[in-house]
Amino acid sequence: MSAAPRILIVDDEAPARSRLRHLLADIAGEFPHHIVGEAGDGLAALELLAQHPADIALIDIRMPRMDGIELAQQLTGLPQAPAIVFVTAYDEFALKAFELAAADYLLKPARAPRLLDALRKAQRLIPGTGLLKALAPAARTRLRVVERGRVILVPVEEILYLRAEQKYITARTAEREYLIEEPLAQLEAEFAARFVRIHRNCLVALDVVTGVVRESEAADDSHVGEAGHWALCLKGIPERLPVSRRQWPQAKERLGL
Repeated sequence: MSAAPRILIVDDEAPARSRLRHLLADIAGEFPHHIVGEAGDGLAALELLAQHPADIALIDIRMPRMDGIELAQQLTGLPQAPAIVFVTAYDEFALKAFELAAADYLLKPARAPRLLDALRKAQRLIPGTGLLKALAPAARTRLRVVERGRVILVPVEEILYLRAEQKYITARTAEREYLIEEPLAQLEAEFAARFVRIHRNCLVALDVVTGVVRESEAADDSHVGEAGHWALCLKGIPERLPVSRRQWPQAKERLGL
């Protein structure tokens, strides 16, 4: 890379963040870099990354509000996920970390030579998006929404449907709509067990469908897809979602109709 890697430090303990800063300063001659900021937990890290992208994230695992494992899962939605180096006092998470395609896993107290080696491994992942996406990890339980600089985590189980509208995805719950900046195809692949595609721009949660109705502009609507179409009724909202002719056979099968 021509520019120095941008590094984010995520740890709930101020002394641990300070130690990483000092270690990074010690190896700056061998590994030029720029620290974009510090965060005390995963949620704060997501809010910071929304304003200041990073190439490498040094992440602790046990933290309040959102731990390092969920943070790593949430990073899958970023256009270019930073390479992850876990820095933790607990060795029992090592297997999970590598399942998430972490560049490296350091046990505290980290030493400068070991950190340097980890950063060089992480640098080889820049600017690729191999983190998490290549290994297709377990689906997230919450989706990240950024509203006016604040990160909101929406439980996937509360989402009724996901609909692409221009460059955004509308995630609809029974209470309100949220705008998500992730590709619909990526969401479909990650949450295939929960959602079924009913239109080229819409996924609907299988367990919220309460019925189907035939909507037609013609008097004789006995032939599916000729004069009219099927629409899904959803639990909790009056809105009906039309099913396209192409997607009807798959939707019908997934819904057990």
